[in-house]
Amino acid sequence: MRAPASPRVRFDASKHLFWMLQLVGWAAYFVLHFSAGMGDGRPFAYIGASLAVTACGFVVTSLLRHGYRHAWRQSTPRMIAIALGWLVVASIVQMRLHIHFTFPYCDECNIDTPFGYLWYFVATFHLLLSWTGLYFGIKFAISLQRQKEVALEARNAAHAAQIRMLRYQLNPHFLFNTLNSISTLVLDGQRETAYRMVSGLAAFLRHSLDADPEHHVTLAEEVEAMARYLDIEQTRFAERLRVHVDVAPEAAKARVPNLILQPLIENAIKHAVSLREDGGRITLTARRTGEWLDLHLRDDGPGFADVDPAKTDTPCVGLPNTLERLRLLYGERCRFDVRNVEPHGADVHVRIPFIDDAA
Repeated sequence: MRAPASPRVRFDASKHLFWMLQLVGWAAYFVLHFSAGMGDGRPFAYIGASLAVTACGFVVTSLLRHGYRHAWRQSTPRMIAIALGWLVVASIVQMRLHIHFTFPYCDECNIDTPFGYLWYFVATFHLLLSWTGLYFGIKFAISLQRQKEVALEARNAAHAAQIRMLRYQLNPHFLFNTLNSISTLVLDGQRETAYRMVSGLAAFLRHSLDADPEHHVTLAEEVEAMARYLDIEQTRFAERLRVHVDVAPEAAKARVPNLILQPLIENAIKHAVSLREDGGRITLTARRTGEWLDLHLRDDGPGFADVDPAKTDTPCVGLPNTLERLRLLYGERCRFDVRNVEPHGADVHVRIPFIDDAA
């Protein structure tokens, strides 16, 4: 799963964006201010006044940013009041600096009444108000994006945790039956067989616990993992358990969720083999169908009493568990069907997107 971005990285990105926009914005202001002065007949030396006014605006708004950052942490009414106070102070300062640097180049520029100062104040206030609107607008947009990222990270973490929870729901019946069989073998004096069964159980559990539920493996590797589980069951049931694997060479290269077959095999053994005196036969078939990988797990048992895998009334969690895992991993791009076959038996059909191992 992709690691979330650190707060430090996000802070640096926001800081870089601010200074880039600050430089570009005030550079554009300088061009407009100087070109307007040239249009009004100011001498070329007026470029010094334009540079000075622009530099003052750059410094004032940079300081204004610190005040706004303090206001950002307050409640909305308090934030508005603090930001408005800083905006008025900054407008007065910038107005005085503008008058100081530009009036020497303008013989007609005189302020004789308070309304003259008010006009310059309103013009400067409007400029800084526009800057303020852009600042808070961008800040709100960044904050909203961060909230979405945090929500997405939380959802991904919950998604991963749910997948792991589903995978680690080992059926206690399997462990109980295996340990009970080992105990019986020991009591009967079949120590070699018991030792082989313990070794097989340890290997399977080690593989099961080490495997990442979110990781995909090739179908060939998945069949190998399934064989470890079947070795244990084969010791229990001997000739009563008959398994046939028919995987097309192209299908063997497909990527599938790790240990997706084990709960299906376990369910088939429990309901189609263990309850019958003569055991049963389980067949795994895998084929590529266009852009899909089709997996069929069939048995010759009594079939399903309820063919809805999400509503099965059996105590086994294998089918609902597998269905939920597939939905979490593939969303709508998967298919999981169970049906009864004639004259008797069941067929579990899994269809997922075909992703070649080389890809």
